[in-house]
Amino acid sequence: MTYVVTESCIKCKYTDCVDVCPVDCFREGPNMLVIDPDECIDCTLCVAECPVEAIFAEDDVPENQRSFIPLNAELAKAWKPIVERKPGPPDADDWKDVKEKAHLLEK
Repeated sequence: MTYVVTESCIKCKYTDCVDVCPVDCFREGPNMLVIDPDECIDCTLCVAECPVEAIFAEDDVPENQRSFIPLNAELAKAWKPIVERKPGPPDADDWKDVKEKAHLLEK
C-alpha cells in the first residue's frame, strides 16, 4: 500500500509533508504535490503534517477521489522530486477550504 495526495492539495501545495518524508517520495508539480508510489514506504508521517488533509492511505482514499491514485503514479514519473519544505503559494490559504478543484490541476 502507498499513500496518495488528493484534490485538496491543488492550489494549496503546502510542503509540510515533504519535511517529514524519510525517503523523499514527493514530487512537485505547478500547483500540487504527488507521492511516487514506487518510493513511498508507507510510514504515515506525512498524513498528520498535511494542513488540508489531502493525504490518504491508498485503501482509504474517498470514493470520489480514487482517480488520484493512478494520477499520483502518472505524475510522479513526470514531475521532479521535492526534498525540502518551501513556502506555499501566496494565495494558498484562500484555496484550502475550496472543494472540487480537480479541474484546476496543472500538469
